Amino acid sequence: MLTGKQKKYLRSEAHHLNAIFQIGKDGVHSKQIDGINEALESQELIKVKLLDTCPINVKTAALEISVQAKCDVVQIIGHTITLYKKSKKELYKL
Repeated sequence: MLTGKQKKYLRSEAHHLNAIFQIGKDGVHSKQIDGINEALESQELIKVKLLDTCPINVKTAALEISVQAKCDVVQIIGHTITLYKKSKKELYKL
């Protein structure tokens, strides 16, 4: 669980990032979770975008991804979810 200060720091670091995953009409599935886990291990901080065709809302998708990928939701803005998971490299000093 992240503290408020940690989330604030990560939000500032994520500001310039582009979404590297898109969730569409199929919703969240296991192959996407595997890809998200790989991206989190290499980058620690990523953005995921929900397309308009996604059958679930953004809060449900964020909860589902965070539970399955065992990561923290830093923020949700519009249809974009920012995720963080500490990796072995420890790129961000929290």
